[in-house]
This record gives sequence, structure tokens and C-alpha cells, in this order.
Amino acid sequence: MRDLIREGQVAPRAEDVAARADVGLRSVFRHFDDMESLYREIAALMRTELRPVLAEQQPPADAPDLLEQLVARRAKLFEKIMPLRIAADVHSHSSPFLREDRRWMNDSLRTILRASLPTSLTKDRTLFDALDATMSFEFWRRLREDQGLSVTQAKRVMEKILATLAARASR
Repeated sequence: MRDLIREGQVAPRAEDVAARADVGLRSVFRHFDDMESLYREIAALMRTELRPVLAEQQPPADAPDLLEQLVARRAKLFEKIMPLRIAADVHSHSSPFLREDRRWMNDSLRTILRASLPTSLTKDRTLFDALDATMSFEFWRRLREDQGLSVTQAKRVMEKILATLAARASR
């Protein structure tokens, strides 16, 4: 299923998974009780892949190019998870697990962002919420898919917004 999603099938059916695995449909459901358990398995694989990216040492909060480094890390992460995250979003309306998994990812990224930024950018709740929204997967997806920007262009947009917000905070 993971490979089918990465190849562009946003909502592969159990039949597609069985065909790809060269097994019968019953075999799929012998290993997975239902689609929800299959989603759990894919999420576990994705978390294993993402663990090294999420665990990378963060740049010091006083690094002159802090925002650029943070954007570069997010871009790398988001490009890696984009097909799986889009597919998960298609099914999240009917999957409590996928909704919880999205909350876990968003909370994890928010925690990392808060720990990475200087206090001057995190003490104002509204400012921090704006920074977090700008650094979100949803914003990245909009830039990449809806606006058709390249990775480089999308990074520049994020960097510009973040720099503008940070500059306003220092006034």
C-alpha cells in the first residue's frame, strides 16, 4: 500500500494491495483485520522512516541562518511524507487513527519548532501560532500543489514570511 501511494494512488483499495503483493484478497485481511489496522502499519513504517529526520540535532536558536535551516529541514521532511500524508487525509474522515496520527505529527513538529526558536519568537502566543502555521505541512502542500511552486520557490516563500514575522517581533 505504501508503494502504491508513493506511486500516486491516493486511495488504493485492498484489492490493489493484494494484487501488488501478489496474494489473494483474503491474505491481506488475514494479516490486517481491517483497513484501519493497515493504516496503523503504514503509519508505523512512516514513523520509522521519519525518526532520523525528526531526531536531527536542531540548529542553535542564535544561529544567523536559523530560519533557513528550519525551513530546509521541514522541506526535506514534507517532501518525504507528502504522498502518504495526502493519502491519509483522504481517509481521515473515516479513520480515528489517521486523525490521531495527524495530531501527533502536528504536535511533534510544533514541539520541535518551539524548542528551536529563541524565546523572543515563542513568548507571544499569536506570533508563535503564525510561525507554526507557516511551517505546517498544510501550508507546504498549498505552496507545492495548489500554487505549483518548486521546492526552492516554496522554501523562499516560507523564509520570507518567517523573516517578516521575526522582524516584527524584534520591534
